[in-house]
Amino acid sequence: MSGKIVGLVIMISALIAGAALYYLQVYGFYEEVSAEVQEVRLMPLSGEEPVRILARDITAIDAESSPIRFRACFTTPSSLAMLSETYVGLERAVPRNAPDWFDCFDAAAIAAELQAGTALAFMGEKNVNFGVDRVVAITEDGRGYIWHELNDCGEKSYDGTIVGEECPRRPESGQ
Repeated sequence: MSGKIVGLVIMISALIAGAALYYLQVYGFYEEVSAEVQEVRLMPLSGEEPVRILARDITAIDAESSPIRFRACFTTPSSLAMLSETYVGLERAVPRNAPDWFDCFDAAAIAAELQAGTALAFMGEKNVNFGVDRVVAITEDGRGYIWHELNDCGEKSYDGTIVGEECPRRPESGQ
């Protein structure tokens, strides 16, 4: 009899822990930050500071638990031809998945458009957080998407490789 109770307690505990883990990964840490994201910026071909582009209807989410959880969607009247002649393009960009409830950002559809050439990826900002760059993809019809990617310094720093002189010093954490 007591074995059944112990087994039942273990199963119920596992169910509760699994549900809590799912909730925290998909909903718990994310918060909408649309009001804080007022502009979209891209790195110009001639310059070291990102410049603002025309963007409307910006919707964004972020989480303090990781610098690469940022996702955003927007629209722009700017053409891909003008953008590609003015701003730094990226050869390879792979969008990160967003939670299903953030329905404007479909990583698979964005990746398909990038692959098909109906969307182009641009460097948004370098080192928005240590070792993390902001990537912006824009489609032919003016839909735009933003996500964060680890850059070379970030990948080296987070996997334990010696960083080297070409990377900036990692800021000290306040914890």
